[in-house]
Amino acid sequence: MDKTLEILPQNKVKQLYPYQTLAIQQIMEGITQQEVKKNIIFQLPTGGGKTVIFSEITKRFVLETGKKVLILTHRIELLKQTYGVLEEVGIASKIIVSDVDKIDDHESFSCYLAMVETLNNRLQEYENYLPDIDLVIVDEAHYNSFRKIFQYFKGAVILGFTATPLSSNINLPLKENYQRLIVGDSIPELIKNQYLSEATTFTFDVNLESLKIGIDGDFTVSSLERLYSEYDMQDKLIKAYEECSLGSKTLIFNSSIASSKVVEQLFIKSGYEIKHLDSTYGKEERRETLEWFKNKPDAILTSVGILTTGFDEPTVETIILNRATRSLTLYHQMCGRGSRILPTKKTFKIIDLGNNAKRLGLWQDFVDWKEVFLNPNKFLESLAVWEEKINSGLIYNLPEYVKRNFPKTASFGFDMEETYYNMLKKARKTVEAVDLSIEDHYQRIIDNTDDLFEALDLLNLLQDEIQFRLRVYTNCMAKSTRSYFLYLLDNYNDRIKNRLRKELYK
Repeated sequence: MDKTLEILPQNKVKQLYPYQTLAIQQIMEGITQQEVKKNIIFQLPTGGGKTVIFSEITKRFVLETGKKVLILTHRIELLKQTYGVLEEVGIASKIIVSDVDKIDDHESFSCYLAMVETLNNRLQEYENYLPDIDLVIVDEAHYNSFRKIFQYFKGAVILGFTATPLSSNINLPLKENYQRLIVGDSIPELIKNQYLSEATTFTFDVNLESLKIGIDGDFTVSSLERLYSEYDMQDKLIKAYEECSLGSKTLIFNSSIASSKVVEQLFIKSGYEIKHLDSTYGKEERRETLEWFKNKPDAILTSVGILTTGFDEPTVETIILNRATRSLTLYHQMCGRGSRILPTKKTFKIIDLGNNAKRLGLWQDFVDWKEVFLNPNKFLESLAVWEEKINSGLIYNLPEYVKRNFPKTASFGFDMEETYYNMLKKARKTVEAVDLSIEDHYQRIIDNTDDLFEALDLLNLLQDEIQFRLRVYTNCMAKSTRSYFLYLLDNYNDRIKNRLRKELYK
């Protein structure tokens, strides 16, 4: 054994879960048993323990081959976290940060850890800066900033780790650098086997028409900032928190520092204790803020960017997405911050204020990552088609908080499109589909109250669903105008109100 490797006592080494052991076995076989060098990318959901897995792979690779490993991360927090795990498993490693210049004692280290920009500068300054590297491990491999490093390690196997094997740049697909994808356990599997918490998502419809799309394919920060600084959005945020998250440890994700600070002031004025955190905070201030968040049961922390990766606080009970994104990776990163499981925490909540679940699916939905990896353009095109339907108002899921106001209703499954085409098949007037929808909503209200004023409140709760049904109806028609839609909407509400008054005003 290399004298630089002081393996820790077994009781100090983190116990591997069965799915992690299987993943390590598959990856090690892929690295060591290939006749022709093939780069590998490994997918595992946020919270599945990617750092533990690649730290164990590093240990085994060094012990079994006697060769050296380079680990690349893109955040200092991830770098330090990885160093700590490697120290636990007994790997003598060297952190390459901005104040580390030329390295003269290579024989003392079996592993190097570096952030991509710092290492790239050193590789340009010094020839053969890191000699004899046979394995390069890339954390958060979906980021394209790592590609510039690969040219210096052409003889090594590149092993990437990510929760979402979808490149951050549509023009640079991951399959150009990685020849094989290994898929770990899915989110549904990890939930079923009690390795991740189960999520309940609360969706609140948001009008995103004002948002602009930037060159990176996501919504621009400036347009997000304008939208989420409006009074209506702030009011919706507070109401969503009070309705679904009051008293729970809550982490809020925003699109910008300015938006996060607006949220901080909003909650303070509403009487809630909250702290803001962003990348401009110093080391000590950041440590104090995260310590406060860890120890306070009902703490609210609002942030931007900084806590999407490399942040691990299992006690988080609610994630609020106070922003919209078209990035599946960012969406999974944000939601995954609440997925850690504890003996006292088996579930968590996601409050979606950006139509993200509609656009990208529920966090816990199964995703065919092999298909995403092999055909990223096809996957993104399907998302674009889906998003177009959302923007047209043709996708809608009745929120759980609305359903809770109708406890005596057994089914919420009225399908306007199906009803419309059934009328056509039966050679009946298609407007009868609207009549049936009105009857469905009327019956839902009347089944759950015998008070007129409460009934009118329930009707107000159904306005988003009513508009959705009418959008579907008018979309089924060959031609339809905005004025006709508004006429249908007014008529729809008037008819229900009149029936409610006749039935309940006695």
